[in-house]
Amino acid sequence: MTTTAPTFGRALCAMITPFDGAGALDLDGAQVLADHLVTEGCDGLVLSGTTGESPTTTDAEKAALVMAVREAVGERASVVAGVGTFDTRHTVELALAAEKAGADGVLVVSPYYSRPPQDALEAHFWEIADASGLPVMLYDIPGRTGTRIEPETAIRLAEHPRIVAVKDCSYDFLGAQKVLSRTELAYYAGCDEHNLALYAVGGTGYVSTVANVVPSRMRAVLDAFEAGDTPVAARLQQRATGLIEAMMSAGLPGTVTAKSLLNALGLPAGPVRSPLRPADRETADGLLAEYERLVAV
Repeated sequence: MTTTAPTFGRALCAMITPFDGAGALDLDGAQVLADHLVTEGCDGLVLSGTTGESPTTTDAEKAALVMAVREAVGERASVVAGVGTFDTRHTVELALAAEKAGADGVLVVSPYYSRPPQDALEAHFWEIADASGLPVMLYDIPGRTGTRIEPETAIRLAEHPRIVAVKDCSYDFLGAQKVLSRTELAYYAGCDEHNLALYAVGGTGYVSTVANVVPSRMRAVLDAFEAGDTPVAARLQQRATGLIEAMMSAGLPGTVTAKSLLNALGLPAGPVRSPLRPADRETADGLLAEYERLVAV
């Protein structure tokens, strides 16, 4: 069982990036949403990741978002800035900008499309960790990038003093345990269906898309386990299964489903940017039904 709070906290939300009706960055909305998420139990907010639509936001927008969220949450929560790109030099520039904007750490995804071999991947992460004073969370999501951060690579990268965490979307539970057993890396579930399972074998917590809409419900799973009540933690995780499946496994990106629900709930979200498209009415109604089913329990 986890006994000490890690660098970034346990219950982290992969926050959406709010846009206004015209598709422009909504910084006021971002501050409202960030404050709401922290008030409802998030220890940290991860900005400009997959859920934050980082491929379609500019460098200036990313920095402005960090500054706005930092102002909104103060020191109540960590702010981790997604800076990963397929270009090492550009990623370094974004890491330095995130540091200047007030981030507590950076989330760095494997370079996508170019599919570097493991030695090049290791050098990429090492260079970024060397470039700023911020701690680094590696982001392993091979289904999107085409490149896995192999367990042995993660183990070697853990030797860098500023590489401190992993967001795991690899769906390799054995690999995760291998890294956990041989490093001190803070290991976060990046897939909500794994939140409790990974925590139970020594993981640190989660970076959750579903927490955009039910932050306190997701937090309650970890709290119950931390209190030693495994059966309650299991029931709480199981109760969230319907919403997790609807948001994350129904054929649409989590960004689309999270924004659909947030808009329905009257919280800042706005549209998605192209090439994404909003959820259709049938899907939106189904999402809301699953949300209402969960919160009614």
